[in-house]
Amino acid sequence: MDNHPIENLMKSTMENIKDMIDVNTIVGDAVEAKDGTLIIPISKVSFGFASGGSEFDNRNTGGTGSSYPFGGGSGAGVTVKPVAFLVTKQDSVRLLSLDQQNTYDKIIDSIPQVMDFIKNITKEKNTENHKKDSKQESKETSEENQTEKSSNE
Repeated sequence: MDNHPIENLMKSTMENIKDMIDVNTIVGDAVEAKDGTLIIPISKVSFGFASGGSEFDNRNTGGTGSSYPFGGGSGAGVTVKPVAFLVTKQDSVRLLSLDQQNTYDKIIDSIPQVMDFIKNITKEKNTENHKKDSKQESKETSEENQTEKSSNE
């Protein structure tokens, strides 16, 4: 038994949709900025598919065949909507959402940036304290050396 015409119609439509949509449609190709920042677009993909057909009575042909005339159609729609950008710069990663509805979303999205800021400040303070301690120790050592030289003379 041959395939019904509606099967062929659905098969060709689904193959065309499959060719249009791949992984790179959802998570796009990375774009590199001059300063080394990588920007990766993230999209939302939606699609719909419909198909239908009808067979008509074969009275007018006068033939004895069991094949009926067929009328059918199919259609599909695809929507690609960007929703965010994933931004990586040096050792930090940020997700920049394009659909922030309220202040809470903005606050939550900014938490990683605030944490990076605090981490950098504490790292700088520790570095400065370490330098001060090193200078103080070297000063004390040089004073001890001078005291020893004076007592030896």
